Amino acid sequence: MLTSIKSNITYDKKNLDSKKLIQLYKQMLKPRLIEEKMLILLRQGKISKWFSGIGQEAISVGVTMALQKEEYVLPMHRNLGVFTSRDIPLHRLFSQWQGKASGFTNGRDRSFHFGTQEFNIIGMISHLGPQLGVADGIALASLLKKKKQVTAVFTGEGGTSEGDFHEALNVASVWQLPVIFCVENNGYGLSTPTNEQYNCKDIADRGKGYGMESFIIDGNNIIEVYTKVSKLAESIRKRPRPILIEFKTFRMRGHEEASGTKYVPKKLMDEWAEKDPLSNFELYLKETNVITDKQIAAARESIAEEINAHLQMAYDESPIEPNIEKELGDVYKDFKYENVEAGSEVAEIRFIDAVSEGLKQSMERHKDLVVMGQDIAEYGGVFKITEGFVDAFGKDRVRNTPICESAIVEVGMGLSIAGMKAVVEMQFADFVSSGFNPIVNYLAKSHYRWGQQADVVVRMPCGAGVAAGPFHSQTNEAWFTKTPGLKVVYPAFPYDAKGLLATAINDPNPVLFFEHKALYRSVKQEVPTSYFTLPLGKAALLKEGTDVTIISYGVAVHWALESLEANPDIKADLIDLRTLQPLDAETVFASVRKTGRVIILQEDSLFGGIASDLSAMIMEECFEHLDAPVKRVASLETPIPFISQLENQYLAKARFEEALKELIAY
Repeated sequence: MLTSIKSNITYDKKNLDSKKLIQLYKQMLKPRLIEEKMLILLRQGKISKWFSGIGQEAISVGVTMALQKEEYVLPMHRNLGVFTSRDIPLHRLFSQWQGKASGFTNGRDRSFHFGTQEFNIIGMISHLGPQLGVADGIALASLLKKKKQVTAVFTGEGGTSEGDFHEALNVASVWQLPVIFCVENNGYGLSTPTNEQYNCKDIADRGKGYGMESFIIDGNNIIEVYTKVSKLAESIRKRPRPILIEFKTFRMRGHEEASGTKYVPKKLMDEWAEKDPLSNFELYLKETNVITDKQIAAARESIAEEINAHLQMAYDESPIEPNIEKELGDVYKDFKYENVEAGSEVAEIRFIDAVSEGLKQSMERHKDLVVMGQDIAEYGGVFKITEGFVDAFGKDRVRNTPICESAIVEVGMGLSIAGMKAVVEMQFADFVSSGFNPIVNYLAKSHYRWGQQADVVVRMPCGAGVAAGPFHSQTNEAWFTKTPGLKVVYPAFPYDAKGLLATAINDPNPVLFFEHKALYRSVKQEVPTSYFTLPLGKAALLKEGTDVTIISYGVAVHWALESLEANPDIKADLIDLRTLQPLDAETVFASVRKTGRVIILQEDSLFGGIASDLSAMIMEECFEHLDAPVKRVASLETPIPFISQLENQYLAKARFEEALKELIAY
């Protein structure tokens, strides 16, 4: 219903012809009519939740239409106009919201929490911020491939308080990435007004601090949005750089429908109701004789018919039938391991050299592989693993990063979306906590949610024994083995490190690759000089015996070897797991059934570690074969101390031999 006979928004159509103006109108009308229908269905209980973008259509539509079809858009909850402007068949959207198979997530996620490569749209996760760094990664791929494309990413004013926002803007500016950061300032983050969220006049002011251009646009003026974003996008294609745009608008409904809007002053609601982007544009088009009432009625009728027809298609679709095999099978992208045999030439090298060789040869093999991390370029990394890489591969592919673990993991995800590969070096595994969210919530879940691989390896220099203290010594593999969708590799020898790293990089799934710092320069082994691979999920049986099964990984394998050398009378199966996810359970079970005794040794503290799950698995699968309780040996339940006498006391190494003898004597 039009509230006045004259538009409350001032439009300047510039050089837009009537055809384009009508197209903009219809593109705004479609999401509005869909939303009105969805609100009815919500009240009828036919959809479970709805985040309304009524009153904000001009931003979604204007930005999307300003981009080329092959350019990526990363929208939010209230950006239905992005999806409709990309001409996604409505029945697929309706099926998505009803949790049916023709949607985009097979009923595994709701609302707009999905992406689609078919339409170059990458949806959000509820943590909001990570998609900003993902946009950086997509834009980096565009830059490296010289595609001259723009990536547009959305967030709300509330999301600008997250660290991911600041990290992503900083990275984009430092690397001059072709990204448009679109901030929809709609007045409230759920119920919290903007004056309780930030203390600057305009969010656009933050662009200055990051050395990037920024603009404020009337988010309710479709012509202003479309023309200004079109101009900026064309400029970015010619001269790649990031731009921050703050769209001033308002949220006319609750954060989601259950929230309501009681916290919003009525006067404010009334003021913004007068600025409705659709009704005002409709009035303007009528005032300027661009469109008639008859054309408006025809457009509404046509869209309504399309909505009803496609809703019926979604209703007619059968509900999803649970299938355990399919659910488990979709957690990871299928990976057909390619065995590359090692050449006959070998050289005795250190663990650290094996990692460096494996990474370098993988970069030679995969021209689309980018490595990123703090100080990894000219400096070669704090452990010198990437020393000389800049000379070999250039700074485009060997990238120093700011101190922003979260954003760089997200950049890796963006590169994967754009068809490239990424290796991210955590300077120390401890620092991964600053990038934890995108690893466990974005990388790990993307394939299960909407079939998008996360072709990212995160290198994790870890472990104690080097007097580095509580913040540089953790072996935190158990943080990630608990998360479906991640793979976890933890070699103990140079040969394994080189071959497993090559496979981890080949694997299109996210891999946490643990490298124990105490092994870097202390362990040598003859390793093939050529490129070769080793399979994930295959343990190594280092010693064979019938007295006991010893299970370990990483540096703790060497502790077990030392104990066996000191006690030659103990005949043990010594299993080096090598990979923790996937886990070679069959090798473990076969050994336990043979020996009847098992001891599990880990460097990590005991509670919640790998040893606990292994023990439970063995008790369930091999109970009748056991002649003694399963024994676990781990480090103390404390943070890792610095001084050597405390560190030695902390580590499980000092207690393993006694525990082994007690088990043998049981």
